[in-house]
Parts: sequence; C-alpha cells; structure tokens
Amino acid sequence: MTLHVLVVDDEPPIRRLLRTGLGTQGYAVLEAPDGRTALETLRRKASGHETVDLVILDLGLPDMRGHDLLAEIRKAHPALPVVVLSSRDDETGKVEALDLGADDYVTKPFGMGELLARIRTALRHQLATEGQRPLFRVGPLSVDLVRRIVRVEEREVKLTPREYDFLRVLVQHAGKVLTHAQLMGAVSASSDPQYLRVYMRQLRQKLEADPERPRLLLTETGVGYRLRAPDDGLSR
Repeated sequence: MTLHVLVVDDEPPIRRLLRTGLGTQGYAVLEAPDGRTALETLRRKASGHETVDLVILDLGLPDMRGHDLLAEIRKAHPALPVVVLSSRDDETGKVEALDLGADDYVTKPFGMGELLARIRTALRHQLATEGQRPLFRVGPLSVDLVRRIVRVEEREVKLTPREYDFLRVLVQHAGKVLTHAQLMGAVSASSDPQYLRVYMRQLRQKLEADPERPRLLLTETGVGYRLRAPDDGLSR
C-alpha cells in the first residue's frame, strides 16, 4: 500500500528535494506551499477525497505560524503523524511543536536518511496499540513491560519505581524525542528540570556501558530526551 505524505513548505527547492527523496522510497508526495493549502488538502482527506498518512511541516510558513497550523491539524486529526522541520537554533520552537503534538522534528539542513528514520518512527507509533510492546529490545537493553523486568545483556537491573516510570514512557515512544514537560507530565513528577536530569543520570548509570557517552538514552539539547528505536542499527 502506498503511503501519502503531505509536505508543507514554502521553499520550492525543499519540496523538490522531498518529492524526489521520498518518491524513491515508495511514498506518494502531496505538496502545500502554505498553511491554507495544507488545511484544504486535509479537509479533502476528511471528506474521503484525499489520502494523507503523514505530514512534514515546516514551521516557517508565509501565511500563518507553523505552530498554529499544527494546532489545527491536531484538533481535526488527533492521530495523524506530523514531523516538523525547524531551524538549527530554534530550540523554543521545537519544544512548542512537540508540546502541541508533533511526533518528531528534523533540523535544517537535514539528511534524507535521518528524515526517513523519523517518518518510520512516527508511522510506527500510529500503528502501535497505546504505544506499548510486551517486550522491548534495543541493543543490549530489554524491557518486559508486562512483568516489569529490565535487563542489560542477560543481567537483570533493579530500578526504583520512579526510574522505571521514566523508562517505561521512553520505551512507549522509542525513537521519538520527548520534551521535559512531556516526560514530567507522564509520570506526574516535579516540574523542576533538574529533577528529570537526576533521574536520567541514574538511568544511564544503570543501563549504559559508558554513562558519559550514552548510546541508548540520548539527550536532545534544549528539548528533552530520546530512547533509541529498535530498528536504528545499534548493535549489542
């Protein structure tokens, strides 16, 4: 089945790049140079006259804020995956987009391989039941979400209840960046960012071979944290 990707970007060279790159991977690409055209395309989707499986959204649009368009998309299509494009230094914009419901982001300039990985992750989240797998594996780490057992290699790792809560949320969204606010809200924890940093440091001490050079629990500077996805090629 061909998946349809709606590219919302006012720069013709970017749309051309994405049309070519995504097309070679079997995606059908729809294009919108502004927010109004994007909303009209999505209205056709709602009426059954257009198919859109995922949106790639540039936050810098000529006729409206990308964040406002994202809010409109989330209101009308809560489950539609959205990957946003942002500038390298726009950390505030990335956080706002993620908090508004974006599934992920890619920073310009970006590589097609990175974008394709983010697309696969977003589509996988859409299909996963409540974002959970009974048994999660990435590299040396395995997490049994039913029995609440965590192992590195074959060694069982004991986590505190709060450490496990943070890890469980990251597992449910593996491959996706989660903002500080999303992580804290998911476990009903203190809103102090330092509180989260303490728990991420503790998890790295228990799960990473080299906590100072983490390969599993990755920091997205100024934004939040990301747990590597199982299909990103990380070896044991």
